[in-house]
Parts: sequence; C-alpha cells; structure tokens
Amino acid sequence: MSKSISLSRTSPNTRVSNQTGFTLIELVIVVVILGFLAATAIPKFVDLTEQAKQANIEGMAGGFATGVSLARSQWEAEARPKDTNGVNMVNYDGTIVYLTSEDRDTSPTISPGYIVGTDSTAGINSKTMAIADCISVWNSLLQQPPLIASSVSEINADGSFRYLANVTGSGANTLCHYHLKETLARNSDGNYIAPSPLTEVGNSFSYQPANSSVIIYINDKS
Repeated sequence: MSKSISLSRTSPNTRVSNQTGFTLIELVIVVVILGFLAATAIPKFVDLTEQAKQANIEGMAGGFATGVSLARSQWEAEARPKDTNGVNMVNYDGTIVYLTSEDRDTSPTISPGYIVGTDSTAGINSKTMAIADCISVWNSLLQQPPLIASSVSEINADGSFRYLANVTGSGANTLCHYHLKETLARNSDGNYIAPSPLTEVGNSFSYQPANSSVIIYINDKS
C-alpha cells in the first residue's frame, strides 16, 4: 500500500500577511473602559487601604489587651509574687515584669496586677511612668513586636519603626499611647509630625495600667 502526500508551496514572490490594526473607535472604547475601571477601582483600593490600617491597630490592641490579661492571670496563679522590695512582679514568658499595687484611695482606683514595665522603680503608685516604660510594656507583652519609637524624630530618621509610643498623665491617670506610623500626619517635606492631641490624630490605642483599660482611636481617613 502506498501513501500519497500532497504538498502545496507558495511562490517565493508571494507574501502572506495576517496583521491587522485597531480602528479609532476601538481605541476610544478601550480608553473609556480603562477610565471607567479607574474611576470605580481606585476608590475601592483607597477604602481597602484605610480598612487595613484600621484592622492593623485593632489587631494590635486586641493582642496587647490579651497579653495584659495573661500576665495578671499568671501572677494570680502564682499566688501574687513580689520582689525583695515588695513590688508585685511576675516572670512573664522569660521576662521579669512589674505590676500595679492596689490603691482604693485614688481616682480611678488602682487595681493590682497590671503591667507597668520592666523597671521596678517605675509605676503609677507614687511613681511616674516614662515613654521607655510604655515601650517596655509593649515589648514584654507582644510576641515579635513591631519596632516602636519614642519620638517622631526617631521615625523620620529610621524607616524601620512601625509604631510611636507616648505617655500622658501620672498616678492612676497614667496612659500609654501607641500610634500606627502610617496614619500620622506629615509636613510638606514628607516628615511625620508628632500627634496632638494624641487621641485625635491617626489610628492608635491607649493603655491605662490602673484598670487595664485598652481603648482604640480611629482618626485616619486617608
């Protein structure tokens, strides 16, 4: 049995072209569609960015509050240990942290067992907490905590910082504030500006050692 194969060949002088171009109306339609997508997608993207910043601070505040509760629970479970000077303390995940002492004569009253840092000389019972103490609370409670700065000058000098710490008040009214860097205002040079008032700028949360209160503040609308 034989097979026959037929081959067709084109003349060397014959060129076949399948290239086609866009017509003007097709280009106009494409531009209109892209404009429509941009008009609808960009606002949604901006909104998602804002939601992500809000979710970030809410997640950090939740983890922080959980850490405060866990440290106090461990202190209670270990029969309320104290250091040699009578200061409430507990070894929390390998770090010695110091806690509030009860005081019912203050306003608000101070409940015992809430973390005030790693310095036994700091606190809110006749003592004063500094920004460094609020930072030590942050670093002691959180697993792999984001880098936190004590001033905007540190943030502007080093882009690796993610949060900014502040402290206000004294005694039972002491508050540690934690701001998400990306929600802080900037000046014309692009540098971050210190938030003022603390609760009205950017996304942040505060911690009150007297009663373990953690409050979230959402102000970023960018």
